[in-house]
Amino acid sequence: MIAVNSSKDIQELHFAGHPSAQKLKSLRELESIVRQARTEGKTIVLTNGCFDLFHAGHHHLLQAASTEGDVLIVAVNSDDSVRRLKGPQRPLIPLERRLLIIMGLEVVDYVTAFEEDTATALIEAIRPDVLVKGEEYRTGWLAERQAVHACGGRVVFVDRIPGLSTTSLLQERAASRSSE
Repeated sequence: MIAVNSSKDIQELHFAGHPSAQKLKSLRELESIVRQARTEGKTIVLTNGCFDLFHAGHHHLLQAASTEGDVLIVAVNSDDSVRRLKGPQRPLIPLERRLLIIMGLEVVDYVTAFEEDTATALIEAIRPDVLVKGEEYRTGWLAERQAVHACGGRVVFVDRIPGLSTTSLLQERAASRSSE
């Protein structure tokens, strides 16, 4: 289920000299961390996404998510998952680099990766108190909504900064190149 699920994968990032690599966790590790945090009365917050071509909109989402509880877990789609969701030209940034970017953010407590197209199985396993998503998911279908509600959690939507999505940034870039 989780792309980075072996201690070998995690160790390779540790040995790469990244001080924040200890934030990268497997599902099994997260389950244990969440159990312990709950015994301490902490609120578990999860957000997930591709986080391809990390930009200010992503940063805004993660900052807002961090205010919703005590422990912020960020789940990042694998490269194969991003391709299925966004098309064959994506991701622009490989998973390992996307993980390192997210791990480097002070507001993020833990990071994991997942292979599926939705974080439903991850939600069912760690049962977050809060799932944070961008406002574009407020209306319409959100695969993870039912799983969050089933475990007694709630979904919080963060307002988007206009014009800041990876897709819109890439479309603007393509348009400017074609007008040259």
